[in-house]
This record gives sequence, structure tokens and C-alpha cells, in this order.
Amino acid sequence: MAAVPSRTAPPPAPVLAPLDVVIAIRNEARGLPPLLADLARAPRALLRDVLVIDGGSGDGSPRLARLAGARVLPAEAGRGRQLALGVAAGGAPWLLLLHGDARLPPDWPDLVGTAIRTGASSAWAFRLAIAGSDPRLPLVAWAANGRSRWRQLPYGDQGLLLERSLYERAGGIAPLPLMEDLEFMQRLRRHGAIRLLAGALSVSDRRWRTLGVWRTTWLNARLRRRWRRGQDPQLLAAEYYGRALEPGMGNPSTTSTRKAVAQGAPVA
Repeated sequence: MAAVPSRTAPPPAPVLAPLDVVIAIRNEARGLPPLLADLARAPRALLRDVLVIDGGSGDGSPRLARLAGARVLPAEAGRGRQLALGVAAGGAPWLLLLHGDARLPPDWPDLVGTAIRTGASSAWAFRLAIAGSDPRLPLVAWAANGRSRWRQLPYGDQGLLLERSLYERAGGIAPLPLMEDLEFMQRLRRHGAIRLLAGALSVSDRRWRTLGVWRTTWLNARLRRRWRRGQDPQLLAAEYYGRALEPGMGNPSTTSTRKAVAQGAPVA
């Protein structure tokens, strides 16, 4: 009697992790390694890829990112352009968009994993915290968190977690030199709620420390108001970064005050 060939089921296809993290950087050699260490706490079942999009750093930031295992892509400077490039280069169904000086809360994998399991109807941002000793900074963060909760307009500095399909339905991040986060949030909230995660993402106090807390707050509010009135984002970016910019660029000048402006607080 001929032997009956054994029939074994093919091995199951590997389950790919659901999350791509996209980080926009320019000259973040000091702030980027702690953020990458935060991301290293994620289990393999959660995090598929870390994409660091470099806007022309001259301080070795891309090398540090590669040493930490991130995939580094060059881009013209400008957070909108950089983030959009990183999203396009990834393939995971969920996205976490970050700036290069962010610090994530210790339990961020649990917070993000829980949000992902709730489904794709919402986008999520972290609560804002500002690392610094000035007693006025918690008030600034409190106001930003209230704005995020009640108006669904978080700053880009707070990170943004959303499903790729929701990102695409909202039209993606525009390659604006400034206000890219505000412009995208206004479109995004028409497609689903923007909710706050329980944990706080910490950002540097560099700009508030250099320019002063109330002056920084006033300057940011003034730029937002001018943008809503239709002023060219290119001109606003030139003022925010402290010098005239070539088309498509977002590079800061080298003076100490202008450098702090370019590195610091959210404006949108």
C-alpha cells in the first residue's frame, strides 16, 4: 500500500506590530536619545518601526538615531514636510507622531496599547507637561490641556496617535513651514474626536526660559491669530524662526535667541 503523504498545516503568518512612530528632528542630539530610550520600552508586539526624519541636522542627531536602531530619512526642514514623509515611508496601521525633544511617560506602551484596542474612531494626544522650574509653566500646561480637551486642538508637541486610515481621511499633514499641527487638527476633528491620554508628555522649557513665559505665550497667541486671519505661513515662519526663509525651509538662525525660538515651545 502506498504511503499517504502527511498533510501539515502551513505555519501561521507572523502578526505584525500595529504601530509606527514618526519623529521629526533638527539638531536634537541632546533631546533625542532620551526619547529613543523611552520608545525602547515598547514590547515587540506593539512597535513595528521608529522613523526619524531629519531636517538637516549638523549635530550628529541622525547617527545617534541609527545607533538606537531607528530608520533615518533625510528631508527638507519643516515639521509638516518631515512628518508627512515619515508617515508615507511606514506601513503600520497606527501612527504616533512626535517631535524630537519629547519625553514619554513611563507607562506610555500601556496607554497607547489601550487606545489602539478601543478602535479607530478617535485620535489621541498626550497631556502636556513642561520640564522647568518656573512656577508659571504648570499654568501654561494647564491652559494647553484645557484647550486640548474642550476645543480638541492639542499642540503638535503633545504627540498624536491615530490610525493611518483616519490620517488619510483627514487629508494628511500639509507641508506648511508653520502651523502645520493647528491646520491638521482642524481638519482631523471633523473626522473623529481628538481625545487625551491619561499620561503627560514632557517638553523642554527652552523657549519659555529664553524669551520669558508671558512673552512666549503672547507671541504664540499673536502668530495664531494672524494665521487665522489668512497671513502667509511662510511669513509667520520667518518671524517665528527669526529670519527670512527660503521657500519650503524652516531653519533657525544661529543667534542664541533665534535658536531658542526655533527649538522651543508650541505655537499652534
